[in-house]
Amino acid sequence: MSQETQIQFFENAKIRVVWDEEKEEYFFSVVDVIQVLTDSTTPRRYWSDLKRKLQAEGSEVYEKIVQLKLPAPDGKMRLTDVATTEQLFRLIQ
Repeated sequence: MSQETQIQFFENAKIRVVWDEEKEEYFFSVVDVIQVLTDSTTPRRYWSDLKRKLQAEGSEVYEKIVQLKLPAPDGKMRLTDVATTEQLFRLIQ
């Protein structure tokens, strides 16, 4: 899978993004998007709680979330939950 990692800005907040050439799709860091949309001080905790809720409900969105390596604040590449634009819209609903 050929990927290109980028940083997008939304209202002065960074959102990590990966472009997948094979699928011709962007994958967005779920935690980064949650941070922007909820203004949460603990977006990882928020996502963790939401994942449990989605899993308990048997949500298809949860099953389609994948992990890709994205740059962490410490500069290292770490596995991060990512979602496509469509999956993010489903989460927001």
